[in-house]
Amino acid sequence: MIKALRNSLFVCLAFMSCSLLAAPAAHDVVQQTTTTLLADLKANKELYRTDPGAFYDALNTILGPVVDVDGISRGVMTVRYSRQATPEQMQRFQENFKRSLMQFYGNALLEYNNQDIRVLPVSGQQDPQRTAVNMEIKDGNGTVYPLSYTMVSQDGTWKMRNVIINGINVGKLFRDQFAQAMQDNRHDLDKVIDNWTETVAKARQGADAS
Repeated sequence: MIKALRNSLFVCLAFMSCSLLAAPAAHDVVQQTTTTLLADLKANKELYRTDPGAFYDALNTILGPVVDVDGISRGVMTVRYSRQATPEQMQRFQENFKRSLMQFYGNALLEYNNQDIRVLPVSGQQDPQRTAVNMEIKDGNGTVYPLSYTMVSQDGTWKMRNVIINGINVGKLFRDQFAQAMQDNRHDLDKVIDNWTETVAKARQGADAS
């Protein structure tokens, strides 16, 4: 299950590279940027394989501005710790969190191998401030993995707040990792923030082993 989660995570990135100039609907953002990001990966995949640092930098440049980093970070930290954090600590955590996302998802994205990806049609009335966009991935064995993106409207643009992959809530996974890290480090918030990238890297290694 965990390995299937990681192998599917690349789609979490596939919708976030749109410039959002015309403030399209959330569904349109997903459809347009899936095509854009995968086309870029196809053109530069060999370069990215030999220079992962350049890949992470490119992902950050393309995807960073359209991820709700502040909302995700506070959700991962939870109210209990985010209210205790100073503005400087929150800024550091957001920077480290964004870096960990690019590395964690970037490794999954490099495993993309022309899987069948489909953005599902919009169903029902859509909330103008918060909505879900659903997709499906079919791997080479014909197994279908459902994905659901939580999109929020901010200043007229849509940003990603969370993703649920095959029933697994990724935001909750990161939240549980943060809580465990706080416990392991005797609630030393600075230590957890400074080591966050390594914490996520270890979790990714554990997923690989599983």
